[in-house]
Amino acid sequence: MEKFDHLLIVDDDEEIRDLLKQYLEKSNFKVSTAANGRQMRSVLAAGGVDLIVLDLMMPHEDGLTLCRELTATQTQPVPILMLTARNEEADRILGLEMGADDYLTKPFATRELLARIRAILRRTRMMPAQLGAHSGAKSGDSSAAGGRLLRFGIWAVDTHARHLIDDSGAIVSLSGAEYRLLRVFLDHPQRVLTRDQLLSLTQNRESDYFDRSIDILVSRLRKRLRDDSREPLYIKTLRSEGYIFSSTVLRVENAS
Repeated sequence: MEKFDHLLIVDDDEEIRDLLKQYLEKSNFKVSTAANGRQMRSVLAAGGVDLIVLDLMMPHEDGLTLCRELTATQTQPVPILMLTARNEEADRILGLEMGADDYLTKPFATRELLARIRAILRRTRMMPAQLGAHSGAKSGDSSAAGGRLLRFGIWAVDTHARHLIDDSGAIVSLSGAEYRLLRVFLDHPQRVLTRDQLLSLTQNRESDYFDRSIDILVSRLRKRLRDDSREPLYIKTLRSEGYIFSSTVLRVENAS
């Protein structure tokens, strides 16, 4: 039986939930809906959700609060597409800082929403061809079968589980966007990467990302790595040029 991607629509507007559910089901998705954080957690507890479409402006627990919770508590964070009626850059920045993978402003065309969803799912499952990933690996990594570790500094990246492990063995979760950016750096160490290159390698330019989006994502990743931007050990900023990952990267094949 064909497996359909499972989407979770979280929006306090019942009409919007119903319209999106009908449209996306016609586009061959399995769709669940939630009106608030409590219902969202109930759906997620059952497992199997591939992407969350999350409204920013909701009463009680708003989308930013829920986004922060999702990225902080889930071992393998589900990618998030943030919806909002606002169009201020500050709100877009805040949404990305909280861990959203993409951002779409209301009102929007349903075809654009569908394109954004499909783009996020593709990026989640498949690293760009430039990084040498095998397109047939559903897990999104060429090393999925072997569980390869990438080591640098005090860190290791489990490329099967897509999370960080520090030198004490503690696991640090990464959002889809954070993992993709880190893989770009790890596959291109000691090389200057411009913001345009990072956008192309991590987002495929299918989203209407703005100039500061990569800077925000780098800031998020630095926090995960406990990397001080003033005296960075890993990600260094080169003024007017971009970023460089300065640490040596070791690949450990077939790690358990």
